[in-house]
Amino acid sequence: MKVKVNTNPPNANDQASEKGVFDTPLFELPKMAMPGVFRGIAEHSVVRVKENCKKMKAVSGEMADVLRETYSTNAKGAADYGIKVIEISNVNTTSAFDFFTNLMGTKSLSEIMTLSTVQARKNFDVASAQNKELWDLAQKAAIETAEPIKKGVARVLHNVT
Repeated sequence: MKVKVNTNPPNANDQASEKGVFDTPLFELPKMAMPGVFRGIAEHSVVRVKENCKKMKAVSGEMADVLRETYSTNAKGAADYGIKVIEISNVNTTSAFDFFTNLMGTKSLSEIMTLSTVQARKNFDVASAQNKELWDLAQKAAIETAEPIKKGVARVLHNVT
């Protein structure tokens, strides 16, 4: 099989038509005389580079979509966490006011000590439960935020290969 290679030097009109919007030449093989084998290798390399650029552009778009989904999921998790903190603050404030109201009705030091002990135990139990709720919400938010990233990376890696 015989391959025919054009070894004629380019003329000025061809180069002028290949200018882009900003008058920069488009990425292409320089037009010069070279042996057919080297020209074929160079053309093959250019084709591969263009294909890889298209793939990278597609991957970049997919990763942008993944990040959008991740930010959305993270924002929802943060909002849920913030709402829970506000609810906990409300419960704790109400508990403190109830304690001070009961404290005002005491008549002896022993009543104050008993009431304080009961309140301290109650506060400890409530704080433990509240911390567990907040921890569970934080874990849930982290897992839900990581899920789109895992899926997106797996999808991108599958498309690249």
